[in-house]
Amino acid sequence: MRNKTIIFTLLLVVSGQWSVTSGQGVLTLEECHRRALESNKGLKKMEEKKAETEATKEVALWQMLPKVSANGVYNWMEKSTNLLSDEQKDRLNNLSGVVQADLASSIQQEFGGLPIIGDAIANGLINILSSGQLATNIDNVGHRIVDALETDTRNVVAGTVTITQPIYMGGKLRAMYSTASLLAELSGVEYDKQKEELLISVDEAYWTVVSVKHKKELAEQYAALLDTLNSHVEEMVRAEVATKGDLTKVRVKLNEAQMSLTKATNGLALAKMLLAQRCGMPLDTVFDVESGEWSVASGQWSADINMDTVWENRKEMKMLRISDSVAQNAVVMARSTLLPNVVVTGGYLVSNPNLFNGFSNEFGGTFTAGVVVNIPIFHPGGVYALKAAKHKRQEVMYQMEEAKEMIELQVNKVKFELDLAYKKLEQANSNLENAEENLKLADESFKAGMCSSSDLMAAQTAWIKAESEVLDAEIEIEMSKLYLKQALGE
Repeated sequence: MRNKTIIFTLLLVVSGQWSVTSGQGVLTLEECHRRALESNKGLKKMEEKKAETEATKEVALWQMLPKVSANGVYNWMEKSTNLLSDEQKDRLNNLSGVVQADLASSIQQEFGGLPIIGDAIANGLINILSSGQLATNIDNVGHRIVDALETDTRNVVAGTVTITQPIYMGGKLRAMYSTASLLAELSGVEYDKQKEELLISVDEAYWTVVSVKHKKELAEQYAALLDTLNSHVEEMVRAEVATKGDLTKVRVKLNEAQMSLTKATNGLALAKMLLAQRCGMPLDTVFDVESGEWSVASGQWSADINMDTVWENRKEMKMLRISDSVAQNAVVMARSTLLPNVVVTGGYLVSNPNLFNGFSNEFGGTFTAGVVVNIPIFHPGGVYALKAAKHKRQEVMYQMEEAKEMIELQVNKVKFELDLAYKKLEQANSNLENAEENLKLADESFKAGMCSSSDLMAAQTAWIKAESEVLDAEIEIEMSKLYLKQALGE
């Protein structure tokens, strides 16, 4: 029995949770903000852009640090590289004949001039050189020289590991890193700006729902008043103290009120659809908003406005300041094409055949180091690129000056609109007090038979209009305050 009770309780809890999650209930403005931020595709795209710029910043940083690379190659050739020509090989392979001819001439010159035995000694030595065994030994020496100079380079394997470190690139690398950092910061400001615009659009949709909801309630009250009046006039017609014309006027007004109520109902449905769309909910989601019972502080905006602070806080100005810094870096990068570049390299080279041991079929290697200096001499394109970068920077500075003027104009415009909204509210409250008093007197007079139904309907219409004007003024104040905060960069 206890187990059944527990299971039944769990089912009730689960069903209760399901009913809460399946229906959205009453949404607050903060809840709408949260839903919009979680579901907005534009913000998600900006988040990816922020991540992209952060990665690009790291890429720019590594451009200033050493880079290590390894390369390997295998190459096959049909023929080997020859250090000796065919003629040289032939002479070395027949070295004995060359030696004999050269030495015979020399011996004859050295010993032929000696008295008595000179010719005999010379002929003896020449005969020794021409002996078969010595000639064979000399030819073998030539063969060994040819074999030693023979390279087997038909199959070549080589590899290198290289370290490259930029020393001076005309300031280009530092400017690239600075630009990448600024672009990362710019993407963050753009994200904040888009987030701000999204929240404002949600506020607009939310207060529209609140406004239309209250106007629908007013339309219901107005229709209820006219329905009650219709019943009274019908009784008066039956009692022959009112005419059918009076009844017709009331019914016409009642039909108009019911039509206004239908429009308000449809308008509320459309306003909720818009709010649902901006909050990332299905358009057919059933929900309600808070009753909207808010109090608007009387008075006008009295805080002093410091335009220097406004310009500092406005995201548009932050974006332009970043753009100005990017333009300055562009000038540095354009100037770097006209300045010398210095790069230090080092590495290790390995090859087979061994280039450092007579092309032997083994691996051999060596360390290498060097400095590369590039000095531009005639680069007219770089001169014009530098001029273009300077003009671009000047263009951004003019944009900043123009933006300052437009922001100051916007701040004053929104401030005037807020002041006007407070005045509208003050006037609307005064009109509402008069309309309520007039409606009360008209209702009492009608019940006493001292005024016609048309007079009562006019008083009711004036009261509804005054209520609507108060509501419009309050909503206008809320939105104007929001717009002013946006204009001040708060």
